[in-house]
Amino acid sequence: MNQKTNGMTTMNVAKSEVQHILNNMPDECDIEDLHYRLYVLEKIKRGQEAVKNGATLTQDEVRDRIAKKWQK
Repeated sequence: MNQKTNGMTTMNVAKSEVQHILNNMPDECDIEDLHYRLYVLEKIKRGQEAVKNGATLTQDEVRDRIAKKWQK
C-alpha cells in the first residue's frame, strides 16, 4: 500500500504535503478549509498530469461536446 517514491513512501509524501499546506494556512482555518485546499490541489495535479499525457481537448472539441449534450 505504501509504495516507495525516491526513498520515501507515498504515505510519507502525503504527510509531508499536508504538513506543508497546514504550515501555510492561516491560524483561523478549520478542517473544511484544509479539505477544500487538498481537493483543489488534487484537481490541479490531475489536470497537470492530463496535460503531460496529452489527455486534453481543444476548445473546439469542448464546444462540440457541450453543444451535443445540450441539444438533446
